[in-house]
Parts: sequence; C-alpha cells; structure tokens
Amino acid sequence: MVELTLLNSQEEAVVFETAATANGALIGLATLNAPKSLNALNFDMIKLLEPQLKAWADDANIAMVILKGAGEKAFCAGGDVVSLHTAMKTGEPANHIEDFFTQEYRLDHLIHCYEKPFLVWGNAIVMGGGLGLMAGASHRVVTETSRIAMPELTIGLYPDVGGSYFLHKMPDQVGLFLGLTAASINCDDAMFVSLADHFVKAEKYDSLIEQLVNIKWGKTASLNHEKLTALLTELDNHSGRMPKGNVKANLATIQKLGEFNSLQDKVAYILNLDTDDKWLLRAQKSLKHGCPLSCALVERQLATSKGKSLGQCFQMELGMSVRCGEVGEFQEGVRALLIDKDGAPNWQFKSIGELPEQLIESFFTSRWTADSHPLTHLTKG
Repeated sequence: MVELTLLNSQEEAVVFETAATANGALIGLATLNAPKSLNALNFDMIKLLEPQLKAWADDANIAMVILKGAGEKAFCAGGDVVSLHTAMKTGEPANHIEDFFTQEYRLDHLIHCYEKPFLVWGNAIVMGGGLGLMAGASHRVVTETSRIAMPELTIGLYPDVGGSYFLHKMPDQVGLFLGLTAASINCDDAMFVSLADHFVKAEKYDSLIEQLVNIKWGKTASLNHEKLTALLTELDNHSGRMPKGNVKANLATIQKLGEFNSLQDKVAYILNLDTDDKWLLRAQKSLKHGCPLSCALVERQLATSKGKSLGQCFQMELGMSVRCGEVGEFQEGVRALLIDKDGAPNWQFKSIGELPEQLIESFFTSRWTADSHPLTHLTKG
C-alpha cells in the first residue's frame, strides 16, 4: 500500500497529496473532489489547482504530477455551468463569466506547458471542461470505461477549453464532426484522434501508483518523461485489447464533410445520412436538437483558429465565451438541460439560416486591446 501525505483538508474541492518514491523524490497527486456532481470543474477547483500546480512545478523534490477524479464515475464531467447560469440570469457578480473562463483557460494553458511529467487519469466520464484539463497533459491515460465528449452544442456553447487548438490535431473533418454532433467517443477513439496516449485497465490504477513510487526518478524533466512513458507503455501492453471505437470505422463517412462548402450543406449531409449505425444515429439526434448558433460557432472557430498558437487560441476563446454569456443561447441551453431539466431549449435562432452574419462576427471581434486582454501573457505554445 502506497503511503500518501495529505497537504490540505479532505473536504476541499481538490485534495492534494504527495507520495514518497524509492529515492526520496515526491509525486504530487491532485484529486477533483466532487463525486456527487461527477467532479464538475467549479471555480473553487480552478482557484486551488493553479497555485498548487505552479508550486509543484517550482519544487525540485516533485518528480511528476497526477490529476484524477474522486470516485469511479467520472474524471470530470465538464465545467460548472450552473453557477454561470446564475450570473447570466441575475447579472451578479458582473464579471463572473469573464473571471471563470479567464482562470479556467489559464489553468488549461499551464497544463499544456507543464515541463514535468503530468499524468491525467481519464477514467469514465471526461467532458467539456474535463477534456480541457486532460488534453494538455503530457501523459493522458484512458481506461475501458472512458467516455469522452465535447457536448457544448447541447447548451449553446462551443468546444472551448483549447478545442480551437487540439481539434485541429485530429484526422481531417473529425474535429468539426465531433463539435457539430457532441458525439461521445471511447478509449480506442481517443487514441485514434490524439486525445490520449495510453490505455490502462481501470483496475490497474493502484498497481500504477505502486510502480510509480518504486521508480528512481531523476533530476531532469526529460529523463522523468521517458521513465513515465516506459512504465505506461508496459501497462498498456498488459491491459489487453481496447473496446472497439466508432470514429475509425466511420472515418470515410465523416471525411465526406470536406466535400461541402457551406455549413448548411454540411449539417444537411449529417442529418440525411441513411444509416443504422447507432453511434451515427445518436450523432444525428444531438445535431438535430442542438443549438444552431453553436453549429455556426464551431465551424467559424475552427476556420479562424487554424495556424494559431495555443495562447492565441485561448485568447480567441475567451472573447467567444464572454460573448456567449451575453447572447442568451448559452443561458437557455443550461436552463433546459441542467436547471429546469425539461430538455426543451427554446433557441432564439431555430435554424442556421436565421443566424445574422454580424452576430457570428461579433464572437470573433476582440473586446480588448492586445495589452489589456486578460490572457495577454499566454504566449507560449
């Protein structure tokens, strides 16, 4: 049994611990601690994580960091958009939307640029804001229970938390398809679309920790990256076959999206697919009931962010997300799905054809000068 030293209260939104290794180096372990809400990423979590991750980055005794979720049901089921709904509805606190997304994206960016090995245990549900935490980690581990999605279409948002950056790393058209349909993917899919690096059976977590503390960690980050990769590769090789995914099997169908010029034609193509594939049928249903504005945003987001640096992508997304807090569709989507739970959002714009071009443009018009942007310092990556 690995002995863990608790650094803060077990009642905190994130529990921080360290584990001593064979040669005295330490492993930092952060656990999102809200299993009842499927570890939805709230403001308290964000405000706890950033300073602790920075402290561990600067601590020569810390060899690597692990981030996981409490319980077996989820790593993190998304951002705490219920608190954002309250701010949108009442206007209080006035800057809550901007503050939340600013600090969330700053945290995501920190993980992307972390020099030490950073392992995310992406077990069970990983959605939205949870994927933002996972996407930038140096060692992203999925299990047979991993269920990953960017379901922002259902709440009038768009694939943020760095989606503008990592959706481009997927095979052609796949990022757009996942953004337009909120389609759920599994461990096999995650490996295929470059959202995960290793597959390890969920039952092997304790064994993973035991083996990590037996490693003689070095003083250089690059050497420690190699040691962690070697261990995870070995566990990967002993975890058996992954459950079969859906993206690869439907890749030709997905990539035909590239043959259409207009968003309306792309959406019509997906909705009119003649298929009995359950995964595609679910994707059609999500698109049909999803927010038309979100469809336009994800398409423009991907077109606009192509070639942008990681920092530029987060800067663009902050403007988009604050604007989402003003327009109304985001508020209505959260109401229908998570507040009243009637599943019947009354979108202002019922179809893509109704969307004014100037409205879409307003999401990509900077609200800050280069010097006054809240994320102006995010230049790396």
